[in-house]
Amino acid sequence: MKDIAQFSRNLKKDFTPKIKNSKKPVSSWPEKDILNGKIVEAFVIIFRTRGCSWAIKSGCSMCGYFNDSQWEKINDEDLLSQFDFAMNKYNNQKFVKIFTSGSFLDDAEIMPSVRKKILETLANTTKKISVESRPQYITEKKLINIKKIIGKIKFEIGVGLETADDSIRKNCINKGFTFNDYKKAVKILKKHKIELKTYLLIKPPFLTEKEAIEDAIKTVNKIKDLTDTISFNPTNIQKNTVVNYLWKRKQYRSPWLWSIIEILKNCPKNVRIKCDISGGGSLRGAHNCKECDSKILKAIENYSLKNDLKIFQKLNCKCKEKWLDLLDLEELGFGTLTNM
Repeated sequence: MKDIAQFSRNLKKDFTPKIKNSKKPVSSWPEKDILNGKIVEAFVIIFRTRGCSWAIKSGCSMCGYFNDSQWEKINDEDLLSQFDFAMNKYNNQKFVKIFTSGSFLDDAEIMPSVRKKILETLANTTKKISVESRPQYITEKKLINIKKIIGKIKFEIGVGLETADDSIRKNCINKGFTFNDYKKAVKILKKHKIELKTYLLIKPPFLTEKEAIEDAIKTVNKIKDLTDTISFNPTNIQKNTVVNYLWKRKQYRSPWLWSIIEILKNCPKNVRIKCDISGGGSLRGAHNCKECDSKILKAIENYSLKNDLKIFQKLNCKCKEKWLDLLDLEELGFGTLTNM
């Protein structure tokens, strides 16, 4: 859909990055995750790069991570300085997760020499390293090189598929690749025994709440045998995005937490499921009402570590009836209802 691609591009035309220190990463912190079936402390690093190549060209309708990008090339020395800065907080966690604004395997964002240095250093202390990439950067050559660097260390690549529906991915998200592109990447990853984490978006713009629930469940069932982990990302409203444009005009609401629970309840048991909620409990993030947000967010966080549906059994709130009414009312209207 040319219109949403052009609109995404136009929203960035006057974007100017804040003056930031290119020698320091966006952030780094410890958090809980799963390694070899056990809950462990992982270490997260978010690099400040020039930005996602797709975001620079056009960009996804919901993604505002470019707001933390430099929007110009950052030299190799500065990227390695960011790594050294983050590693000062590193406490020999056996699981390290690396994020950039786009793709760790994109040479325009992270040069091969920088990638090599980072992976060599981490391979000395970790048991698993996780990164992210768009499918087009997942190539035989890069994976062979990575395996040579890290040896027997577990390696995971996260891919933002968002949905298995090509029409939604193109016309609502403007993702810039197809389901077949994803499956080609899956084939290469399996050949080299590299783990795959697939990111799925909960409630892309232009879908009703009920359509978003149905799309997420349908997608999980379509990819359950293709991926090792499914990570749900409920849409949160980020600056300079199509979603932000719609939200300001009361044409979009982030998903209800009840919708997320409904999706999680309908996921198959043969794949690990997690859900990371950015901005949860706020108007810009997934939320219900102020009375139940915190306890439901905590339950979803626990489910992400344990995958035990019993966690949701005793959750209730008077706003649940409001959510159920919404699902019915949207079918009679012309789209998502934002004032509920």
